[in-house]
Amino acid sequence: MSEKRIAVGRYVVNVAKNGNYYFNLKATNGQTILSSEMYTTKQACMNGIESVQRNCNEDGRYDRLQSNSNKPYFNLKASNGQIIGTSEMYESETNMEKGIASVKRNGSTKNIVEE
Repeated sequence: MSEKRIAVGRYVVNVAKNGNYYFNLKATNGQTILSSEMYTTKQACMNGIESVQRNCNEDGRYDRLQSNSNKPYFNLKASNGQIIGTSEMYESETNMEKGIASVKRNGSTKNIVEE
């Protein structure tokens, strides 16, 4: 019997040119669905990932917003109200809701890679 593998998203941790750390949550298709702020240490960045993992399935943690150019996007917030991730700008509210659903589906992954 062949074993079915379930595709899951992943967190990609990067180091910026200034030495700060950040992560992107990527869906199974490789598209970035959530981007973090900059962190001064790798441990702080890993704590940010843990916060996404804890908060991603609570709908009330998502702020649905509009950019200055009227494009929908969202922020994921921790229980203390701090923003832990921001989405891309979407062409429609429907696509934004699909982005939120993707973060809910992929955000609890333990798959973390460093680039």
